[in-house]
Amino acid sequence: MTSPSKAILERCIFCKIVTGQDPNASIVYENERICIFKDIRPAAEHHLLAVPKYHLDDVRSLTEAERPLLDEMRQELGNVLKDQFQVDLAEVLFGFHVPPFTTVKHLHMHGMGPVGSMGFISRMIFRPNSMWFKTDQTIMDQMPSVSQDKTPTQ
Repeated sequence: MTSPSKAILERCIFCKIVTGQDPNASIVYENERICIFKDIRPAAEHHLLAVPKYHLDDVRSLTEAERPLLDEMRQELGNVLKDQFQVDLAEVLFGFHVPPFTTVKHLHMHGMGPVGSMGFISRMIFRPNSMWFKTDQTIMDQMPSVSQDKTPTQ
């Protein structure tokens, strides 16, 4: 894993958060690969974001190599919501906004719940498998497989 370049770090708020350069971020969990923090505009009573500690633009940047990263992001978001905030995981929505409907160009998985605490507008913004928001499972199902990642040799 490499640190974000200086140019990316200067323009990406999530890169600043994962490198400890944003004192306003409310980090609730981190390890050597991911960082989880509170969303500044929560759509539910508990709304967290999980981001990789290296810069990936969005879901279109994902390859099969990132599948374990997505699994870890989902697992740790669930652990934090359950253990730190006592949220029933059956009441949690996990997913990603898809371009051009992203507000920060750094891959981030939303974990929010309980879904019953979401208002009408939030339910629209985070409507599962709409044109603008996909669940984590849908994103994983749509990821290119290893065979699709490789270009044929001649």
